[in-house]
Amino acid sequence: MNYLIGVDVGTSSTKAVLYDQDAQVITQANYGYELHRNAAGMAEQEPEEVINAAEQAIHDVATAADLSTGKLLAVSISSANQSLLLLDKDKKPLSRLITWADSRAQRAADNLKMMTEGQQLYMKTGVPVHPMSTLTKLLWLREDEPDLFSRTAYFADIKAYLFYRLFNEFKVDMSIASSTGLMNLKTCDWDDQALRVAGITKDQLPEIVDGTTQATGLVPEAQEKLGVPADTPFIYGAYDGALSNIGVGATKQNTVAITIGTSAAVRVVTDHPVIDPERRLFCYAINKGLWVVGGPLNNGGDVYEWAVKHLVDSSAVKNEQVDPYTLANHVIEGVPAGAHGLLFHPFLGGERAPLWNAKARGSFFGLSHIHTRADMLRAVMEGISMNIATVFQAVRALVGEPASVTATGGFARSKVWRQMLADILNCPVNVPDSFESGCLGSVVMAMQSLGMIDSLDTPQKFIGKVSSYQPDPTAVKVYQRYTPLFQQVEDMLAPAYSEIAKLQERQNN
Repeated sequence: MNYLIGVDVGTSSTKAVLYDQDAQVITQANYGYELHRNAAGMAEQEPEEVINAAEQAIHDVATAADLSTGKLLAVSISSANQSLLLLDKDKKPLSRLITWADSRAQRAADNLKMMTEGQQLYMKTGVPVHPMSTLTKLLWLREDEPDLFSRTAYFADIKAYLFYRLFNEFKVDMSIASSTGLMNLKTCDWDDQALRVAGITKDQLPEIVDGTTQATGLVPEAQEKLGVPADTPFIYGAYDGALSNIGVGATKQNTVAITIGTSAAVRVVTDHPVIDPERRLFCYAINKGLWVVGGPLNNGGDVYEWAVKHLVDSSAVKNEQVDPYTLANHVIEGVPAGAHGLLFHPFLGGERAPLWNAKARGSFFGLSHIHTRADMLRAVMEGISMNIATVFQAVRALVGEPASVTATGGFARSKVWRQMLADILNCPVNVPDSFESGCLGSVVMAMQSLGMIDSLDTPQKFIGKVSSYQPDPTAVKVYQRYTPLFQQVEDMLAPAYSEIAKLQERQNN
């Protein structure tokens, strides 16, 4: 038997999955690390912790492979995008890893958004102007941390740094480069105008390579830590969202993939760049000839986790002898669609698509004496889903009506949420039983790199069993009345977000 390893370097943990040559899961390992936050919007990680987690996860699953009779064909890497690590002349870290969730570049993003160059760069790079992007992080650092910025010799994302540690080569896959706001979509190279605006040079960035590019020749220290043969090819892969699409077979323009984990995303793969004239959506290159269009949302399962923590009766959990999420889902099932006329805007962590406003805040609308905690729980789940629906509508308007929607992520453990999503989208929702779409997508890209398959169209046998949820006509009618109101209230509140965020900042400091 031959083997492949898919690795997903995420925001909260790194997971490695060992597959056989038919992409069937054998075993997996997962190691977490801390995300350091503060009231100013910092969201950083210790790079050494992330590297150690990746090395340990690969080591653990590799030990389950019988390499006396089989071969480890490849290790392929998925990672979160829009991370930034500052390196000295010897490529040693000068900073912690600044993640996509860091919002300290808000002022820089606001300034760039008002400039003509902000619009020009969006049209060239496909990356909305927002604190998440590497470009705005560089602008913020250059202005607020000039000494640190001037001492920086190289700028990297976490995957480029991981490959540097493993192979002593400084390269970045095309999809990660594309999401920085610094890569030109047409040339697939670093954009001169973006570099000038950021105040850096091309020599300070990794070389851009196709996602199927192989790295071989592990440095001795890395080979010892990983416990894999030194000549094992490592595939650069892509960012986690693009690989999630590949892992669920959503590689055609008529197939939309929705992920609801801690955060959420709506994505569709195209064979040409598609730029949203309203600047609501991103467009990133996956590799040569493939692009992904969609919108990332800050607020997904983390908002539901907040609601369960604060709205589920702890005594009821004890009496029922179930975990609070099981009880919450049961309670939500007993509340009708529309939560008795209660809406919830889930912007607890600001918002990316469709608002692109880091100062957005959450709110209940329509709250009255009749409402209970059960109504509020359902409204929270509906609010997350309605917010996803607004991005889904934008994607549909830009690339056309989808033939199907495939949804993955932690939300898929909740049957009530699966059905709710189908009802709110008014579209059938397919949910694969396996949730590890990012790792599977990275292995599919490895298979293409090795010549085992011709394209990134994932065979159905790799995906496994899929459950399908059809929209309920009665619920659809309810949501067709409530979703436009959700969007109307969102527009009404938008002008007040900056003021409430300012007041909160004063009070919390």
